[in-house]
This record gives sequence, structure tokens and C-alpha cells, in this order.
Amino acid sequence: MFPQEASDRLCADGCPSRRAIRFTTSIPLKQRERASAFTLLELLIVIAIIAVLMVLIAPAFTTIRGGGDVTSASYTVKGALDTARTYAKANNTYTWVGFAGSIGPNTNPGAITGRVQVAIVASKDGTNLWSANNSLPPAKLIQIGKMITLNNIHIGDTGQPQNDGTDFESRPAVDDDHRISTSANTPYPFTVQGQEFDKWIQFSPRGEALVHGGGFSIVKEAEVGVLPTHGTALGVTQSANMWLGNVTAIQISGFTGDVIIYRR
Repeated sequence: MFPQEASDRLCADGCPSRRAIRFTTSIPLKQRERASAFTLLELLIVIAIIAVLMVLIAPAFTTIRGGGDVTSASYTVKGALDTARTYAKANNTYTWVGFAGSIGPNTNPGAITGRVQVAIVASKDGTNLWSANNSLPPAKLIQIGKMITLNNIHIGDTGQPQNDGTDFESRPAVDDDHRISTSANTPYPFTVQGQEFDKWIQFSPRGEALVHGGGFSIVKEAEVGVLPTHGTALGVTQSANMWLGNVTAIQISGFTGDVIIYRR
């Protein structure tokens, strides 16, 4: 018998199994837990870092929110003015966009409440009611849309244009009588939902814009200044004749009624 045949026969009768030997290293359970978990000290350090970061970035969130409030309010006011002008022309009548609430000079803290109401009314019979009746009789008015409330907003001063080349500072100058923030209260107020509106902009059937009424005449531009507030405090700062911060000036052409937003 050859050696190979003897070996095969021996294995056929039962030879020791040739299993692969595996070497493993066992790590104690407690050691693995310590390696994969935060210690209490490390957790406290992470919490402290997060707290510091929140304090540092909180003013940025306030600025973003304030910017959003002013932008939204400006386009809301523009939308109300455009709606009133379009309605007046389409229906051959007169409309009035009223402003109430937080309105007045920036230097008058008592006027700043941070909430502005806007409403639109129209003449039912197509006539200029205040010139014919020396008032705006409620029975002859129809409300257009709902009264709008703007929060964290003040209708105030935007400053005189400095002509520094930017759009905002190169806008047309508007005198105090034709700025909603500084013009006198109209002698012909109207009331919507219990709120009296003693400042308004009127649109004629031709789309012309007029502030105040009475002896006031149509001028080249009127203006609504929109400023942010934090509660009852203005969110802008004064530098000489300028108000710095997120400020917009909404200007209305007296002769065409076109509305343009100028933003600092």
C-alpha cells in the first residue's frame, strides 16, 4: 500500500478534525461603556458652549425678524394703496386709505405703540363726500376688504434724503404736511370696526392721491414711513438728520397714484 492511500484510509476511519483556530480578544463590558459614553463633565461643557452661542446669535435673530416685519408691512401698505387706487378708477368713485395707531414723530415716545391699523373705505355714490358734506358720513361709505393690523411697526419719520447715490437717499423729498407721520389730523375722519382713522390718503376716479383733505392740494409725492419697533421702543437709531436701521419710505405720486417702496 502506498503512503498516500494509507493516509486516506486512516482519515476515512476517523482522523482528528482540522478546524481553523480563531484568536479573539475580549474587552471587558465596563471598559467599552466608558469608551462610548460622555462623562458628566463633558456633557456640562457642551451645554455651556451651546448656551454661549445662543446668547451671541440671539441679536441676529431679532434683526432678521425686524427686517421681515418691516418688509411685510411695507408691501401690505403698498397693497392697500394699490387696491384703493384700482377700486376708485374701476368704479369711478373716491376711496380713502386710513391709518391709525402707532403714528407720529420718532422723537415722540408717547406716539409709539408698535401697532398700526390700516383700512379702506369708498364713496357709495361716487362723490367726494367730505367736500359735499363737510364730513365722511358713515351711511355713505362702504368698507373695502378687512381692517389690517401691523405689529412691531411705527409710521414715522424717514429723514430728509441725503442724495448719497443710494436709492433710499436719492428719493424725492416730501414736506411735513404730506407725510402721514407728521401731517395734521384730517378734519374728516372715518370709523371702521370701532377704530377712528384721522389720517388718510384719498384716491380720485382719475387715480390722483391727496393727503388730509380740506385746504390741502394734490402734490407731486406723499409718503408713508415704515419703521420697526421692539415693543414701544423704536428699532432704529438717529444720526444727525438720518434714521439708521431697517427703514422704508413708501411714496405715492399725487398725479398718477403710483406707489414706490424705497428701502434703506
